[in-house]
Amino acid sequence: MSRFFSEKYKNLEPYTPGEQPKDNQYVKLNTNESPFPPTPTAVQYIAQASKSLQLYSDPECRELVEIASKRFGVNKDEIIFTNGSDEVLNFAFMAFCDKNTPAIFPDITYGFYSVFAQINNIPYREIELNEDFTICVDDYKNVKGTVFIANPNAPTGIALTIKEIEEIVRSNPDNIVVIDEAYVDFGAESVVQLTKKYDNLLVTQTFSKSRSLAGGRLGFGIGNKALIQDLNTIKYSTNPYNVNSLTMAAGIGTLIDDSYSMENCQKIIETREMTALKLKELGFTMTDSSANFIFAKHDVVNGKDIYLKLKEKGVLVRHFDKEKLRDYNRITVGSDYQMQILIDKLKEVLEELQ
Repeated sequence: MSRFFSEKYKNLEPYTPGEQPKDNQYVKLNTNESPFPPTPTAVQYIAQASKSLQLYSDPECRELVEIASKRFGVNKDEIIFTNGSDEVLNFAFMAFCDKNTPAIFPDITYGFYSVFAQINNIPYREIELNEDFTICVDDYKNVKGTVFIANPNAPTGIALTIKEIEEIVRSNPDNIVVIDEAYVDFGAESVVQLTKKYDNLLVTQTFSKSRSLAGGRLGFGIGNKALIQDLNTIKYSTNPYNVNSLTMAAGIGTLIDDSYSMENCQKIIETREMTALKLKELGFTMTDSSANFIFAKHDVVNGKDIYLKLKEKGVLVRHFDKEKLRDYNRITVGSDYQMQILIDKLKEVLEELQ
């Protein structure tokens, strides 16, 4: 870093994204992207929007909000769109946490939570998961801080039920509970409708995973009117035009043809279950994933060796060096063709390493 870098950020540990090679030599199963392209309707809307790029994008995202509010069954003033769900999560850290209101989240979860806390100078507490990587609901009751829970969790893929999340929300009436539903469309239950019942619940989602727009960067938050006003105060104090015109058009086209995305989610679920069975035959155990990835470890061979050998053979998966996770690899569920390549290469790897 330069000698001009602010002292307040000297100990900041930035989030590390998954590898993004551009040479097309890899079967890329490391960043939880969809194996399916965006709906053609989204592409058509993008093409039309590209003709007006000399104009600023609509800061209110009115057309997108209109269609999304109908899709998710909320009022137009109960939803905010952002530059990926990372932005709405960061807004939540900024709006609902401070030195007297710490952030609280699991010790094993989305790695950006600790970064958001650090960069915003917010104290935070990490709560250990159970030995089986599940969240203990009682640990999050009446915790006197802003709770952040990814549901399904990452990188485990394990989901809480609506009833369990409602217990957490109800037990923290004076603090916000943020439920990050980035992977909810792959088998978990959304709690969006609980935002009608609880004024302290904020739900975030993304178009990156289930709606094939990872490169578009579109996310959103749903909560009661007052919470969304809070988040808009942050938005209009940082970047009013946070969602660009092409991304906005992509979002509109995607929601118009939402059945396309939901059908693809079902295909991914089926491929996930088929792949899990094949992995078990090879000696792997895994968590019960409700996401578009599998979190697996081998009974004999360590996770890092598998990751490195697969990379040599042209298959990228995600490995984490955190002590509790070292035995595991997170494997994105790709197409049936990609997953068969994974299985074939794993057979070679295991034969070499055992």
